[in-house]
This record gives sequence, C-alpha cells and structure tokens, in this order.
Amino acid sequence: MISSVIKLWGKYSGVYISGLYGTLWLSAVTVAFATILGTLIAFVKLSRFKPGQWLVNLYIEIIRGTPALLQIYFFWIFLPKAMPFELSDTQCIVVALIINSSAYVAEVIRAGIEAVDKGQTEAALSLGLSRKNTMMKVVLPQAIKNILPALGNEFITMIKETSLASVFFIAELTTSYKTVQAATFLAIPSLLISGLIYLTLTFLLTRLLAICEKRMRSNDRNS
Repeated sequence: MISSVIKLWGKYSGVYISGLYGTLWLSAVTVAFATILGTLIAFVKLSRFKPGQWLVNLYIEIIRGTPALLQIYFFWIFLPKAMPFELSDTQCIVVALIINSSAYVAEVIRAGIEAVDKGQTEAALSLGLSRKNTMMKVVLPQAIKNILPALGNEFITMIKETSLASVFFIAELTTSYKTVQAATFLAIPSLLISGLIYLTLTFLLTRLLAICEKRMRSNDRNS
C-alpha cells in the first residue's frame, strides 16, 4: 500500500498540486466574498429595520437549514437559466459556496459585534459620535478581534467544503483524486494521498490560527 502511494505521488504529484491550488483558490475567493456579503447581512440583522431583519433571518435559516450540496445543485441549475449572460460551472459553484458561507459568516460577525460591551457604544454616543461613526471607530475595531479567529475557522471549513465541487468536476483536490483513480484504478492509494494533503493543510492552518489567537490575547493583556 505504501509503495503504491509513493509511486502514485511520484507520477501524479502535479495533478494533486494543481487540485490543491484549486481548493485554496476556491476557499479564499469564497471566504473573501462571503465576508463582504455576510457583513452586509449582519448589519441588516443588527439594524432597526424590521422587514430587513425578517428577510435576513429567513435567508440565514434557509441556508443553514439545507444541505450545502443541495444548494450547489440549485445554483448550478438555476443561475444559467436566470442570468442573461453565460455562466460556467465553476462560476455557478463559486456563487453557491459564497451564498452558503455568507450565512455562517453573518452570524460570526453579528456575534462578534454583540460581544463588544454595550457601554462602549453608549459612551461613544454620549460623546456626540453618530451611530455610524460609533460602529466604525469604536465597535468594529474591538469586534474584529473576536471575528478574525472565527473567519479563520470558516476558511479551514471551506477547504473541506470545496470537495463538494468535485461532483461537478471542478478543478480541486477531490477531483484530482477522481482523475487519478480513473486513470490508475487505484482508488485507496489515490484517496489516501488526497486525504493526507487535506489533513496536512488543515493541521498547519489550525496551528497557525492558534498562534495568531495566542498573540492577539497576549497583545490584549499587554495593552
């Protein structure tokens, strides 16, 4: 088994590395745009606009209450028919992943903002700052410390979630496994290589995230 894994890696390492690049690209793009969309959703949820609150709550419940793969299928079928321009499979999958991630990111950002002591907001308002400036200059800088670690975890989660794109043969790591398996008929060794790459990547990112959190806590104690 080990010799098969070594031989497979020696011959098809380029395929796996290409898949790893695709996984990282999909994850980074998804989390970046999901953060923007999630921030907007979180602000609407924290606003006093009741219809907006109702809509974003419904949005979050639907996205969090249905399987990610089902959502990907929906956008893969729906978007090409709904848009007046042509969309590739990859673009449809990216949109679906962004929509899925944005619901979770929105809750992360909302929780991070609400974790800031309300006395800070009241003090800023009493000093004459507008609600907008209070949010931008007082609340958000403190909330970011709570939000960043959770966004890091979302990125790690999305690295694993992008494996769903392999159903549509989008270029990523699990698709690389399918490609090599189809070419060699060595399912288990090919699967082991993909699994080890996922495990190594998530392990390293988790350790890096833990170091960043530790430094942030250290800076808080020293400030």
